[in-house]
Order: sequence, then C-alpha cells, then structure tokens
Amino acid sequence: MKTANAIYVTVQGLRLLCNSPAAEWLRCVAGLQLVFSLFQPVEQTNFDTLFQSRRFKWPKPWGPLSFSRYVLSMLIDSHHHLWKYSADQYGWINEQMSVLRRDFLGGELRQVAAESGVDGFVSVQARQSVEETYALIQIAASEPLIRGVVGWVPLADENVGDVLDRYSDVRVLKGVRHVVQDEPDDRFLLGAEFNRGVEQLQGRGLVYDVLVFAKQLPATIEFADRHSSLPMVLDHIAKPTIASSSFDDSWETNLRELAKREHLVCKFSGVVTEVQDEQWSIETIRRYWDVVLDAFTPKRLMYGSDWPVCLLRTGYRQWLDTVRELASELSQDERDGIFAGNAIAAYGLND
Repeated sequence: MKTANAIYVTVQGLRLLCNSPAAEWLRCVAGLQLVFSLFQPVEQTNFDTLFQSRRFKWPKPWGPLSFSRYVLSMLIDSHHHLWKYSADQYGWINEQMSVLRRDFLGGELRQVAAESGVDGFVSVQARQSVEETYALIQIAASEPLIRGVVGWVPLADENVGDVLDRYSDVRVLKGVRHVVQDEPDDRFLLGAEFNRGVEQLQGRGLVYDVLVFAKQLPATIEFADRHSSLPMVLDHIAKPTIASSSFDDSWETNLRELAKREHLVCKFSGVVTEVQDEQWSIETIRRYWDVVLDAFTPKRLMYGSDWPVCLLRTGYRQWLDTVRELASELSQDERDGIFAGNAIAAYGLND
C-alpha cells in the first residue's frame, strides 16, 4: 500500500511539473519537494500524514491542504469531439470555421491533456452516423484518455433496438445523442417515433445527451417528463443567446424549470461560442454560470470544453481557467464534483 501511494503521488507530482505554466512556479517547487521527499524513509502510509511530515517543507503561500488538493484532484472533460476532417462528412463546419477544417484525433487529444493536465475525456458525436459512432469506439479502444463515448444511433428508426444490441458489450459507449438543435421543428423531441427509440435506451445503461437551443427548452421539459427514469445530460447549458448588453431571460425561466427534473445533469460547456459580442469576458459568462449553478447545484453540474469547437472563440486552457475562476468560491468537494466526480457518476466512467 505504501509503495502504491508513493508511485501515485510521484506520477501526479511529475505531471504537475510538466503541465504547470510559469505563473504557477511555486506549485512546481512544491511538486519537486514532494517527489524528492518520497526517496527518504517515511513511516506514514497515507497522504495526510505524509503531507504533515516535518521532512516536507511547504513553500509559502501554499499550505499542505491547498497543494495536496491541487495535485491529487482529477480533471475529467465531459465533452469534446474527434474527427478526421472531410468537407462532405462535416458540412456543418463552414468556411468561417477554418480553424476546425483539419483532423482532430488521438495525437491532438494527448497534446491537450499534457498541456492542461486532463486525466480523461468523454468523446461526443459530431456527425449523425453509426459509422462515426463505431470510429469513436475504435479510437477509445487504443486511447486510455477516452473514458467514455456518447455516440449516435437512428433513434427514430424502427430497428434502433437491433442497432443498440450490437453495442451491448461495448462498455466504453456511455450514451447517445441526436443533434436536435438542427431540427427545423422546435418540438422534434416530442415526435412519436423518436420517443419510441429513446425508450429503447432504458435498461441498457445508456445516458441520453440533450443538445438543444434555448428556444427548444419548453419541448425539452415535456420530453424529460416523458422519460423520468432515463438519465439525461443537458449539453452546453441549452445554448442561450449571450451578450454583454442583455440577458436571455426566457432561457433562465425555462432552464430553472427543467432543472427541477433531478434525472438531468448539466454540462457547463459550449458557452463561449454562444456569445454574440466580438469579444467575450468572464463577467459576461458569469451571469449564466450563476443561474446554472443555482438551478442544478454543484452536485449536478460538470465541466466540459467542447474542444475543438471552442477554438472558434477561445483556447482550451483559457476556457478551463475561466471555469476554474468561476468555481473558485465553491468548496473543494464541490469543485472536485464539477471537474470530475459528477461526470464519472453521470456516465458511469468507472464501470
């Protein structure tokens, strides 16, 4: 047990050293001290007593609690995408999205993880085809960073049960999503065929990811009531219209009503791309964070990047730092939930 603890702390300390920006040099110094202290005889067999050891000198202003939390906390990105770019297959990536018109695969994902200290990702479909679902599962099979996949299946087809049966033994498939935001009918979610397909998710251990615009929230509330025992995840806080000069009041009203359904959790992701201003600021984002945090509480809220789509407005690290700043006044346990624990629970990432 002592050896396992030492190895884990060593790895986490080295990761901190490699991934921390220069502005966090004090944490880096503490990480070095932690690693070197492991090579000295230490009788304690748990982290708390190790961190309290007189052999370990903490650089001020970082105390043992804050630093040990920083090192040991896990980071799970609950929402990102991968694709091998093709203009034919990804027609939604238009000419104004040139930054996205290239491949984003395992190599790029590993670089993001190394630069920002991400321990795991949930890969979400970006193209409505079973071929992409299969491709994501194949990538996940050889990429340990991918902890789960949210794919696409033809939920409105009468044979959707047969399609789902093909994936019954694929443990990395954690959920299913349909791009409802692109459907011309704002009440698409209430269609009979589609709902029969959604019912097929019951009992298969799968989550349904809800991707809608704010205007589709009234139908989403009815949809959630129809499937009250099916775990659901609301993507991108339902995409309100965000601007510094105004606030989307109808979004807030409907989101608060939806949040009363406790079988839903919400991703704080895809927010910055909904800002209508030429530039965005954390203060513009904060108003929406406050509503979502109050409506869903820290127990039903999770961090997501929407990478690489977020690159249209922000870098990965900038968005991560923004959410960390927004969450800075929460307790450590609440932050641990938002940045890892809630995603693990919602998607069963440890199953």
